Amino acid sequence: MPGLLLPLTRAVTYTRWLHLLVGSILPFVCAMVYPGLDSPSPADWALIALLPVPLVVAAAVVPEVRRAEGLQAQLMLFPGPHARVRGDGDAGVSTVPSASWSDRARTGAWMVLRLEAGLAVALVTGQLMALSMELAGAAAGNPGVARPLLLPVSGTGWGYVLLVPVPLLVLIAVVAGAGALMAEAARLLLGPSAKERLAELEERTERLLERNRIAGELHDSIGHALTLAVVQAGAARATADPDFTDRALETIEETGRAALEDLERVLLVLRETRRPAGARPALDEAGQLLDSARSSGSRVDAEVTGPLEDVPGPVSREGYRMLQEALTNVLRHAGPVPVRVRIAVAEGRLRLEVRNPLAAPPVPGAGTGGGAHGGAGAGGGSGLRGIRERAALLGGEARAGRDGGLWLLRVDLPLR
Repeated sequence: MPGLLLPLTRAVTYTRWLHLLVGSILPFVCAMVYPGLDSPSPADWALIALLPVPLVVAAAVVPEVRRAEGLQAQLMLFPGPHARVRGDGDAGVSTVPSASWSDRARTGAWMVLRLEAGLAVALVTGQLMALSMELAGAAAGNPGVARPLLLPVSGTGWGYVLLVPVPLLVLIAVVAGAGALMAEAARLLLGPSAKERLAELEERTERLLERNRIAGELHDSIGHALTLAVVQAGAARATADPDFTDRALETIEETGRAALEDLERVLLVLRETRRPAGARPALDEAGQLLDSARSSGSRVDAEVTGPLEDVPGPVSREGYRMLQEALTNVLRHAGPVPVRVRIAVAEGRLRLEVRNPLAAPPVPGAGTGGGAHGGAGAGGGSGLRGIRERAALLGGEARAGRDGGLWLLRVDLPLR
């Protein structure tokens, strides 16, 4: 019995009921025009259910109607945690305008379903509430109600008072069941289209990639600084040489300051309000990266061939991130050395190359030496690993290693 009464305590039961009743307004308005609501026959009710269908189908062609229906469904069929309904955390209902005829067709099917279900629930509501009132009247010794009922009450007597709540409980059960079915139908007919799912997946992938990049950057910067500080401090204590201690402390200071700058830069990125997908940097903004590298002391020789505007959005944005990571690695591991950047769009592919001289081998006892490129080229380093992962996600490949006296990073991505 408590399970049967549970829908009475849920706010979602009543918001779904209201949502269904709102769907019955149009059929009743049409019925007032024709054939009228003066004792309609079953055939008249069938006509009332069919008359508004062309109107709602025509309305579904308007793209914004899908947004309106989605917002109503989210608000009234999935009202939130206060509804105390498990599994409704994610409504799974789209709130964007129709972008295709498939979206319009699904919206039309939803609106017809809402219209017919709303009319049926409105009629059942009227019948059951009138039946409960007639039972109450019979218990009080009053005659039946004026409107005809499918289940008329005959006679009077106080025993009818025990039956008064039964139609209301049946009504709540019907409303709860119909509301649950409409919620599932909303997910099916108003759910995201394949295009919307793809856009959402792309956005989620970009967020994950960005978080992974930031995590890798923090790992490289902070981990390197802490490791260097520990090693230099231990060496200074072991040697007990004042000159070496001074150099070690200077190295620790410089490395710590650089790590703090990296940390502050990452925190600023994390504090920024998330930009819309259209505002994310792409390869046509690569000039900013090159200017930034030049301002750090590097001489950057850039060559761009092919139409960058023809590169698809995901490929262009990931290409920008790869170039950003490549230039960052050059500055971090080799310092302000000459860099040659080549970006080519041809034969359905995007090719990106970054060349720079190898860093000098570290001098034993000196602080932050170069040579990290050699280790990264051997497969280590989260920066190069992140570039390879980005390339693999797009169906391409990235390679890095020695090329004579230079360090070469080559990325090859398909445009489709």
